[in-house]
Formats: sequence, structure tokens, C-alpha cells
Amino acid sequence: MNQWNIPEYLEKEVIKRDKVCVYCGIEFLNSKESKKNIATWEHIINDAKIITIENIARCCFSCNSSKGAKELSLWLDSTYCKNKKITIYSVAPVVKQALNINPQRVL
Repeated sequence: MNQWNIPEYLEKEVIKRDKVCVYCGIEFLNSKESKKNIATWEHIINDAKIITIENIARCCFSCNSSKGAKELSLWLDSTYCKNKKITIYSVAPVVKQALNINPQRVL
């Protein structure tokens, strides 16, 4: 387990699924030159006790910092999201699922 209590098997599944930020879609880089392209661990629903494939995701440092402890639906209405054109339609399917949106319907 890592410092966020995410089991190794789940960590591997999420890394395999989330190749880009689940919010803004920026591609992750392994470079330490820029924090904005570094993958961070995210609880889509801000509850550290929910450690499931549906709630654990990877997002970029910028989105993670902006969202912080905000409720997902409120954050999606923030200036940050508006400026980055992040909407319920542009986020990854795992985020749509957390919002109870049928990912197939909004593509």
C-alpha cells in the first residue's frame, strides 16, 4: 500500500486506466521539470475511506490543487474549470460515473 492506503492491485489498475488527467485530459509525463504534467492520486468523491476503482483516479497536479476538498459538482462550475473548458461532458468516464451520468449518453 502507498501512503494513501491504496492497495497495490488497485494502484496498478488505475495507472493502466488513467493515462491522462481524468479532468483536463493532459498527458502525464515522468519528467520532474514541470509539476503540471505529473500524475497525482485523486479521490473523485472527497472521502478517503472510499478506496475503490470507481473513486480513485489520477489527475494532474493543477486539477488536484484546484479541486482540493471541493465537492466535484461545485468544482466543475468553478472559474478554473471554465477557463480550462472542463465540463461534465469532457471529463473521463470514471468521473461521469461519479456524477451519475451515463458516459455513453454524453459522448
